[in-house]
Amino acid sequence: MSIKPCSLIVLTGGPGAGKTATLEIVRKRFLEHISIVPEAASIIYGGGFWRRDGLAMKKAAQRAIYHVQRELEHAIVEDGNTTVALCDRGTLDGLAYWPEAAESFWQELGITREAELKRYAAVIHLRTPNAEHGYNHQNPIRTENAREASVIDERIVKAWEGHPNRIFIESTENFLEKVRLALEVIKKQLIVIQNLPENAPAPARRP
Repeated sequence: MSIKPCSLIVLTGGPGAGKTATLEIVRKRFLEHISIVPEAASIIYGGGFWRRDGLAMKKAAQRAIYHVQRELEHAIVEDGNTTVALCDRGTLDGLAYWPEAAESFWQELGITREAELKRYAAVIHLRTPNAEHGYNHQNPIRTENAREASVIDERIVKAWEGHPNRIFIESTENFLEKVRLALEVIKKQLIVIQNLPENAPAPARRP
């Protein structure tokens, strides 16, 4: 019996969009159906990579993030133990943080937009809330204020332009409602990719 290849789904969005909380719930509800690919930027910056101003430093950080992201995705696909992996951001998120024009991003990394878009089965974008709708600084890696976060969110929107299966989850007054909507979208993607029954119960967490 042949093993179905692993499909990659991106969960993206600007700072404070709710990715971390959503991923934690996904781990509990869909553990047997999906694997989580950690955020490369958190690995890089959390591990002590310089986070300094200046063109050279910013470009170096984004190149490092891109390559770590690619290796994480490559590892989960080659591992062969899952058919769906939910990525905490994807390779094109780096374009939103790139300090030069997009052309130099493609050139320095030796990639194309078309090839990167084809890597992912779906892109789920959680929109960043403004200061009045729940934006916070609880993540120690996060340095942006609400206005800066909104600008980055719009850059991420532009970075993923052209993907044929992109879904936006807008911010809501009740954050739990936003998470519920995101989980519904993720479940629908699992149903399509894994041919699960629509009324399938959420799997129990493994001991």
